[in-house]
Amino acid sequence: MKLYATSIPKTLPDWATIISNNAGLIEVEINDESPGFHSIIEELSTEIQPGIIGVKAGDLCKRLSIEMIDANEEN
Repeated sequence: MKLYATSIPKTLPDWATIISNNAGLIEVEINDESPGFHSIIEELSTEIQPGIIGVKAGDLCKRLSIEMIDANEEN
């Protein structure tokens, strides 16, 4: 899984790797097979729609102190 961010903390968990950092766009690859990643996902899992359990990307990024790109933001 990949995330695209505008800012990240200096230290990332061992299951997150910076792939590129070009012109303020940071590409982070997540090893979604890591037990550490699964632990955080389990903690953040909630019912996001009736009958559907999931994790909001915003909640995951907040936990990791990652500022994601806002796709709804107008330039």
